[in-house]
Amino acid sequence: MGVDYAILKKGGFMRQKQKNNFSLRLRVVGGNLNAKQLSAISEVSEKFGEGYVHLTSRQSVEIPFIKLDEIDNVKAMLAKGDVEPGVCGPRVRTVTACQGSAICPSGCIDTYALAKELDNRYFARELPHKFKFGITGCQNNCLKAEENDLGIKGGIMVSWKEKDCIGCGVCEKACRSEAITIENGKIIVDESKCNFCGRCCKSCPTDAWDTTNGYIVSFGGLFGNCISTGYTIIPFIEDHERLMKVCDAAIQFFEDNAEAGERFKFTLDRLGKEKFEARIREAYNG
Repeated sequence: MGVDYAILKKGGFMRQKQKNNFSLRLRVVGGNLNAKQLSAISEVSEKFGEGYVHLTSRQSVEIPFIKLDEIDNVKAMLAKGDVEPGVCGPRVRTVTACQGSAICPSGCIDTYALAKELDNRYFARELPHKFKFGITGCQNNCLKAEENDLGIKGGIMVSWKEKDCIGCGVCEKACRSEAITIENGKIIVDESKCNFCGRCCKSCPTDAWDTTNGYIVSFGGLFGNCISTGYTIIPFIEDHERLMKVCDAAIQFFEDNAEAGERFKFTLDRLGKEKFEARIREAYNG
């Protein structure tokens, strides 16, 4: 009986150029691995590979030179260390994320918590082609959210509190998009220029801003043979439940409308973005 390479690839085992050797991609959510998992990965690479691992461009770990007849033993050893194989092929891939507000002073959202939630919700879902999520905590965009089929960027919507302001001007200096000016002792925010970076409120010495943390979502990013930047429909999503509804709608639209082997960007191009935008606004408002 022949080897079903498609099934192996679905389970994270990718064929190498060396016959009967596979590079095993692991399920790493948001770029985080604990010490127990790292120990298991090390043990497997020593016992069943060639003593090293490869760190992928999407925060995963791959163990090369796994032999075909050792695959079951490899999976069993990894499972003892709470490590699971990843996936390849036409399905939702592992969610990537920067460290976000739990670690980074610039972070506006808890990226890792969101990555785990999206992973639990969508990981390995079968689709016409691969689908990638990327989450970045702020406008520094370390994770390059717009390169993903669905990118999420943390942001902060601000509103000036005059009674708490001492007129120091720190916020005006901190604003890189020149959205803040001071006129006659009052703070003026040009909402058309504001990119929700949160630098104004983070730098304010008297907390003279009301703040709402939220999400900037982009769709249709692609960074491979064809490079395309994802675009935003709803400028700022304040509510977590609405974010989930928008994500559900985007994946369902792709599943319902994409042709086999067609990435999300090309589905949107083929159908016209108007139909998709209407579906996203319906999910957001509904």
